[in-house]
Amino acid sequence: MGVQVTDLERYCRELTRRSRTNFYYAFLFLPRVKREALFSVYGICRKIDDVADEAAPEGGRADALREWRLEIERAYAGQPIQPLTAKLAEVVRHFPIPRAYFDELIAGVEMDLKQSRYATFDELYRYCYRVASVVGLICIEIFGYRNPRTREYAVSLGVALQLTNILRDLRADALRDRVYLPQEELERFGYPEEALLRGETSEAFHRLLAFQCARAREYFSRAATQLPREDRRTLFAGEIMGAIYYRLLRRIERGGDLVLRTAVAVPRAEKLLIALRLWLWSRLFW
Repeated sequence: MGVQVTDLERYCRELTRRSRTNFYYAFLFLPRVKREALFSVYGICRKIDDVADEAAPEGGRADALREWRLEIERAYAGQPIQPLTAKLAEVVRHFPIPRAYFDELIAGVEMDLKQSRYATFDELYRYCYRVASVVGLICIEIFGYRNPRTREYAVSLGVALQLTNILRDLRADALRDRVYLPQEELERFGYPEEALLRGETSEAFHRLLAFQCARAREYFSRAATQLPREDRRTLFAGEIMGAIYYRLLRRIERGGDLVLRTAVAVPRAEKLLIALRLWLWSRLFW
């Protein structure tokens, strides 16, 4: 059993590293128990999220999500079937992660099966909360915190990260016929969806992009004001995630229509440097 657990931990760690995720760098400096718990949780979140992109009929994907919901329920009852959720069952025995968070995540992925457009930002916010903020809420239960207001921080930061992801993947999502920018805002800025699908740039696109980046920055700023001082030290991994994604957002802003042509990214060395600097800062000054 020990070998199986070790292999599973290695699998989760490699999945996180290979998934082009910024989470990997945020988790590096955590104590081993928390780090491995987070790798395991991320592995499950990644697998659930991937269901929406599977090459299968919608009914088959819906069935897969229903099975995930049942498997999460079994894990919380201490009766998991899959090796990945067996590790989750161990994690939730040590960390007080509400099962409702996983239900919300699955509901967010179900939204991807049912709709590929969002009429308003209110609709998009609900999606961002489900697929990103609840992941932050799960993470802080493992990081550890004392002030309940830290949950507000996790929600705002999650929205900021997801809005940044949406901008980063603008072209890739459009090629899959998914448009996450609110329809009313496309109309307001005079940039039709058809232009996005064709990858066309224009002054209207630049105004739209500036507006979307400003909104994401607003959520980063909101999160910064919501993190209680007494929880900053244990939440340094969240701050690393925020700093890496904020750097990504700034690259998107400066790149203009670059997001319509390629995937904008922060170099790995830069991510590692950000993580190391914030970890050291948290040890010395927080």
